[in-house]
Parts: sequence; structure tokens; C-alpha cells
Amino acid sequence: MTHLNQHAGHAQVSSRRAVLRTLSAGLSSAVASPWVSAQSAGTEFPRQSDTRVLILVELKGGNDGLNTLVPHGDDAYYELRPTVAIAKDKVLALNDQVGLHPELGGFRKLFDAGQLAVVQGVGYPQPNLSHFRSIEIWEQGSHAHEHLNEGWATRGLRAGVGKPAQAAEGVLVGGTEYGPLGGARAVLLNNPEAFVRQSRLAASGPAQSSNVALRHLLSVEGNIGQAAAGLRGDVFAFKTEFPAGGFGNSVKACAQVLASQLRKPDAVIPILRLTHGSFDTHLNQPGTHAALLKALNDGLVALQSALTEIGLWDSTAIMTYSEFGRRAKQNQSNGTDHGTASVHFVMGGNVKGGLHGKPTDLTRLDGVGNVAATTDFRSMYAAVAQQWWRIDPQAVVAGKFAPLDLFL
Repeated sequence: MTHLNQHAGHAQVSSRRAVLRTLSAGLSSAVASPWVSAQSAGTEFPRQSDTRVLILVELKGGNDGLNTLVPHGDDAYYELRPTVAIAKDKVLALNDQVGLHPELGGFRKLFDAGQLAVVQGVGYPQPNLSHFRSIEIWEQGSHAHEHLNEGWATRGLRAGVGKPAQAAEGVLVGGTEYGPLGGARAVLLNNPEAFVRQSRLAASGPAQSSNVALRHLLSVEGNIGQAAAGLRGDVFAFKTEFPAGGFGNSVKACAQVLASQLRKPDAVIPILRLTHGSFDTHLNQPGTHAALLKALNDGLVALQSALTEIGLWDSTAIMTYSEFGRRAKQNQSNGTDHGTASVHFVMGGNVKGGLHGKPTDLTRLDGVGNVAATTDFRSMYAAVAQQWWRIDPQAVVAGKFAPLDLFL
């Protein structure tokens, strides 16, 4: 293992499972690997009908499901949340009982088009309300009492998802943990905006780059300039306009990663993970949560547009996840505390849109005021395995978890 220190940044190259990691430039791992290469700008891409991409979107901190999918037809909701609840006349109603937060207008359009699945009451038995432990359970696809060595998506890869020749099996945009891709050959981009800036320098060669870490990787791998150019913001002339901000940058990087590989079908990365948040809204939730949902909506609508533009919307599924939801009753700080079940979304051109699962019962709370989950999160993973990846769900989530009917 080689360590490089550069001012306030830190770069590290690790051989663990063939993963290279570089943090100082906002880039981690195999930027110099042959899975990505520079290509000329263009808007015509071959359609890869046999390529199935899964994009996971982590809503960090525990998203409030009740204010995301609002039970506007339930009086108990407004009794539990006198100041935090979304007003009935603001809800984007999906039926006479539930509707979306007003900042999710793009989601509503996808729902109306039959391309957004809304999964209600998602959680697991014996819920853990620690951020660290609960997200670990979600990412490993484990029971609450067990610890596994690999992420659930990694088990899918081991069962045959993707192609063995790939230099990298997944890309994680944002964050510093491998999560669902723990144990896989994964590329970690912990700062997409910084990576784009540094890749422009790297594309000119080491003599014109002031980044010591990138020059080192160039000398080791020999093609950092070509590889980094594949993710440059000006390589692909997307007609899609990506929103500003951290999540918008992550979405843009995600789209560029996929676009850069379309002429190399043997190297297409099958799994990507984005992060957004924190959704840990203990204090003054309404404004903060609205801003987070607007960024989520605008980012994923732009991603849908970009994927449509390059012919990948029908072969891509986007799925959200979060460690837990929020408590049904608001707290004394105009916010909500750690809770249990929440709502999650699956979107794509071949997703079965509509409401899935059962709503939670706000009249039957546990001793501390949490709702009971009605849908085990592993039923979502089982659906991905069986219907999207076309592999045995038991390879991904061992146990009796009936797959939801999420994909065409």
C-alpha cells in the first residue's frame, strides 16, 4: 500500500480487490484502468439492449417517508404533525389517500407515465435506530442481528450480474463507503466536481497537472490522462441541463460515466451508487426537507432525461434507499426523530409504475410512537435479483422474501 500526502488532501492507492483509491482529487480508485477511455463528443450512441444498469440512490440520514408520500386522507397524520405535516391543498395527490410532497413534481409525472413505482411501508423486523448499524443492515441485506462480509449488490455480481472481463464492477459517486458494493471491484468518486476539475488537468498530461496524486497514478498506470478524459464534463454534449449543487454534480458524473462506456459494451458498469442528504431532520424540518426533496427530484429528472438521450432509460433502474424513516409524531423542535418504516422509489423505462406494498397504520404505533413496517426491504432486493438481473433471489437475500412485482 502506498500513501501520498499533499497539503490538506490525502491520496491512497490500495490493491484490495483490485481497487485503486485516490481521495485528494475527488477521485478514488481505478481512474487509470481501461474500463473508461476518452471519446469524441457526440450525441448518437448505440442502444445496449442487453445491458441492465442499476443506480442506487442513498438518502443519507433517514428520510421522512410520511412527508414524502403524504397520507393526506388520514386524519391521524395531521393530528400527529400539527406544524410539520404537508397541507392537503399542497399535496400532489396520487389517489384520495396518499400523494407526493409538492417538491416532487417530476416524480409525479413519472408516476403518471407508469415509470415510477412507489413502495410503501419499507423497513425490517426488530429495527435498529442507529444510523451506522441500520444503514449497514440495508447495505448488507442482512437480518437485524447478523453481520455479513459483502454488500447485497456484490452478491448479485458474484451470482452473474455484469461481465467477468470488467475492470470495475461498480461506481460509487459521493460518500466514502462502499456500502452495497462492499467487497466488489468498485470505483469511488467521493467528490465528483473536484474530479472533473482535476481530470481536465490530467487529460493534458503530468507536466501540466499540479496534482501529485494524479501524476503518481499516471506514472503507475500510464494512461491517466486518457481515462480521466472519459469523465470530463465537456466530452459529451448532453442536451440535458443538470441542476447545480452537490447532488446535481453527482447525477452529471453518473450520466457521464455511463455515456463514456456505451461504445465498449464489455466494459459497461452494471451498478452505480449516488448519495444525497443528510435527511436527519430533527430540527425545523419543513424547509430543510423540502430543499432536499427538490434537489432529489430535479437531479433524478435530469438523470432520466440524460439516460433517455443516450438510449439507456429503458435498460436502467433507479432505486432509493435510506437507513430508516422518521417517527410518526413530530418532536418539540418542529422536526422528526429517528423512526422505522419509510417510502422508497424505483424508476425506469421498464419499471411497473404505481403504488406497491401496503400503507402503514398511523393508529397502531409501538411504545415509542413508530409505525410498523409493511414491506421488508429485502423484497425489493429480491425483485431486483429475479426480475431485473434475472438471477436467483436466494443468491442476494437468503430467506423467504417474496419479490415485489416491480419490473416489466
